[in-house]
Amino acid sequence: MGLYRTVLAEGQRQDLVDFLNRDLLIAQWPVLRTLISRPIRHVWEAAFPDLAAVRTVQAA
Repeated sequence: MGLYRTVLAEGQRQDLVDFLNRDLLIAQWPVLRTLISRPIRHVWEAAFPDLAAVRTVQAA
């Protein structure tokens, strides 16, 4: 998860393509979202509704 955390927080566009897997990101989002800062988390959840949906399901 360290790589994902670093890429989420500091990665450039090509890093996202090279290192992140959509399905794994969604599956691990409930944990990953606790490892990154609130502003970064909000940016990712605003840009990718699937991540916000996972957050909502986990909270229910």
